[in-house]
Amino acid sequence: MELISHLALGFDTALSLHNLLYAFVGCLLGTLIGVLPGLGPSTTIAMLLPITYTLPPVSALIMLAGIYYGAQYGGSTTAILVNLPGESSSVVTALDGYQMARKGRAGAALATAGISSFIAGCVATLLLAAFATPMAELAFNFGPAEYFSLMVLGLVGAVVLASGSLVKAIGMILLGLVLGLVGTDVNSGVARYSFDIPELTDGINFVAVAMGLFGFAEIIANVEQREHRETFTNKVTNLFPTMEDFKRMLPAAVRGTALGSALGMLPGGGATLSSFASYTLEKKLSKRPGEFGQGAIEGVAGPEAANNAGAQTSFVPLLTLGIPSNVVMALMVGAMTIHNIQPGPQVMTSNPELFWGLIASMWIGNAMLIILNLPLIGLWVKLLKVPYKYLYPAILVFCCIGVYSINNNTFDVFVTAGFGIAGYVFARCGMEPAPLLLGFVLGPMMEENLRRALLLSRGDFSTLVTRPLSATLLVATLVLLVIVALPAIRKTREDAFQEA
Repeated sequence: MELISHLALGFDTALSLHNLLYAFVGCLLGTLIGVLPGLGPSTTIAMLLPITYTLPPVSALIMLAGIYYGAQYGGSTTAILVNLPGESSSVVTALDGYQMARKGRAGAALATAGISSFIAGCVATLLLAAFATPMAELAFNFGPAEYFSLMVLGLVGAVVLASGSLVKAIGMILLGLVLGLVGTDVNSGVARYSFDIPELTDGINFVAVAMGLFGFAEIIANVEQREHRETFTNKVTNLFPTMEDFKRMLPAAVRGTALGSALGMLPGGGATLSSFASYTLEKKLSKRPGEFGQGAIEGVAGPEAANNAGAQTSFVPLLTLGIPSNVVMALMVGAMTIHNIQPGPQVMTSNPELFWGLIASMWIGNAMLIILNLPLIGLWVKLLKVPYKYLYPAILVFCCIGVYSINNNTFDVFVTAGFGIAGYVFARCGMEPAPLLLGFVLGPMMEENLRRALLLSRGDFSTLVTRPLSATLLVATLVLLVIVALPAIRKTREDAFQEA
């Protein structure tokens, strides 16, 4: 009964006219940036952070959330029709979706992606509502020591579950932690690592870092890409799948939903990891593994369900524990901080309209996305004809205006440009910027909680291992490190990304 009353409050909040409008805007923008290759939810949310200053907190978060899970829908359109994923979680969708389009089954592939995404989104939102209250109650037992240990586990999880080299991921995490220490020490009032630059005494601007790494860097990287693409816009017919298609896609969608829901809640998890893992699972379980890469419908249904489920359940650790599980959730922390909202279990009690309104808006958003995607496929395809030479300068100007408007300071624009160049170099070197941003966000929180724990224990570090919950989290961190260090596990981890 308590859950029903909470959801009633959430729907009352989400169904207000202005929140419905911002949910629609978020879903529309999410689909748009998912369709347009070279953009992504992290880039778009980073660019829109300055705008959230002028919005009510609930409306701002509903819009940003809609952009995130909306991009998972839109990314499948270009993956299937153009073989160019609009979003990183749609990379594996392109493998079989594009082959289905080449065989004249683009309509069935797009419908499979849309239906699987809708099923997964609804189920994952239900899980988010069910897990929210018990996890928030558990979080109230957390003290500074437990929060520090949880953040250590989160950073290690981000390293383990990130694609690419473990060493590079660790390096990016450490760099993010160091950058997070720049600014004035809260306890002593002494400026640290500011190099006597007045603008750095309050720390490096989060929006400047995020927009540089994911906005400017994406622009620089995509300028190099060729624009010639083979599309199958004239073959988008028969959107409704056949009964045989349903028999093959529904079990894959169910498995993808379950897998994505679980991985989305893990530190470092989310949509991209879920889609890769689902494709690998479907290929292992299939009675027709030779069809994968040639147009297997399971290769579309599973990953599309998994990436949407992973996108929505990644809100669980953010809303209940205050811990971002991926880079988009780190940006959501930034958006909440802008409105002086401390992410964590207290949000449920101090601001229930925001908490349950955001959850309810996800159900509404999933319904909106079905309407936006399947009937409007022709419109989205036409957007692919927009020349990049017009698109990117507009994005660049928008980024600069947004960064400048936060503090009316040109220094932030130069910081953004610097991180844009750094982000491009990182991409060329095969180093993901996402762990850096997670380290940047969690670093100050880790330091603050460690200091509090040591003040309460009078400087005794053993408090981290003598408190049962903190010790359990540290043991889990150690076990995770040991497991990933095993050669067989390390090879399996690499194959999970490379095979897909």
